[in-house]
Amino acid sequence: MPDFTQLALYFGACLLLAITPGPGIFYVAARTLAGGRAEGVASSFGNGLGGMFHVLAGALGVSAIVLASAELFTVLKLVGAGYLVWIGIRTIQAARRDANAAAGGVLAASAIGAGRAFREGVLVEALNPKTAAFFLAFIPQFIDTATGNVALQFVMLGSVSVLLNTLADIVVAFAAGRIREGAASNPSIVRRLREASGGAMIALAGVLVLARRPS
Repeated sequence: MPDFTQLALYFGACLLLAITPGPGIFYVAARTLAGGRAEGVASSFGNGLGGMFHVLAGALGVSAIVLASAELFTVLKLVGAGYLVWIGIRTIQAARRDANAAAGGVLAASAIGAGRAFREGVLVEALNPKTAAFFLAFIPQFIDTATGNVALQFVMLGSVSVLLNTLADIVVAFAAGRIREGAASNPSIVRRLREASGGAMIALAGVLVLARRPS
C-alpha cells in the first residue's frame, strides 16, 4: 500500500472530488426533490453500489476493455443516457398527474419508494462510463506496485472514494429534503420542483451523451 503521505493525499483528493458538484450529486438532489428524503438517501446508497461495480470491474480489468473499445463505450453511455431520460420523463409525468389528481380531490402517491429509488441509483451509476474512466485514470496513481496485490489495492482505494461520495450524496439528500419540506405547504411549488428534478435528470443524460472516450 502507499505510504501515509500518499494515503493522506489520496484521501484529500477524494474528499475534494466528493464535495464538488457533479452528476451524482445532481441526480440525488433531483431524486430527493421528486420523491422526498427517503428516496434521496436510498438513491445515494444505490449510487454507492453502482460505484463499487466500477471499482470491482476496474480491479478485474473489465473497465479497461470497455474504455478501449469505442463501440462498447458508446453503447454503455447511450444506454445510461436513455435510462436517465426515461426516469426524467416519468418524474415529470408523475408530477403533473399527481397535481391534477390533487386538484380533483384525489389523493395520489407521489413517491416511487426507497427500494425503487435504490435500484435506479445503482443502474444510473453503473451505466455511467465516466465513473469507470475516472477510477482507471485516478486510482492507479496511488497504487504501490512494489508491494504487489494491485487488484486488492485498487479495490481498497476505490472503496474509500465511493464511501466519501456516498456520504456527500447523503448530505445533499438531507439538504434537498429540507427544501422540499419547506415547499410542502404550496402544491404548485412542489409540482415545479418535481418537474425541475425530472428536467435535471434529462439534462444529465445530455451530459452523459457528450462524454468522450478517454484517449
